[in-house]
Amino acid sequence: KAFIAVLLAALCFEGLNAQCPEPSALQDAEGNKLCARMFEHSSYYYDQSCQGKYLDVYPGEDYPIMTWVWNNRVSSLVVARSCSLTVWSRSKKQGSKKKFSAGIVYHLKDVKEGLFGNWNDSISGYYCTCVHCCSHCCSVL
Repeated sequence: KAFIAVLLAALCFEGLNAQCPEPSALQDAEGNKLCARMFEHSSYYYDQSCQGKYLDVYPGEDYPIMTWVWNNRVSSLVVARSCSLTVWSRSKKQGSKKKFSAGIVYHLKDVKEGLFGNWNDSISGYYCTCVHCCSHCCSVL
């Protein structure tokens, strides 16, 4: 019984160390809703992914050309609930295209881009949208 208790405690603490924010709670420092957050680093260990510098993406943002600081630097990302992030491998919405739904992508190196490539350090442009629904309507933000 003691072994099981220690194992369960370790699993609980493992979750507490997670670096990636939950998609349902994704917001900037001022409490504004984000569409996505892209991170500079990922790790073999899930609880150590989503580290380093990050880029906040707001609903409706459309950047066909990323700044040189972020071009081909994203290794993990989180997309907010009811949102989608479309990315391109080359500037001006050229090259490969991938749409990410709400959730956490701990390792972009595990997401295939074409026959032999992956999306780690391959994002050069993006567009992010969110759907806002109320009791009688839905609108795209």
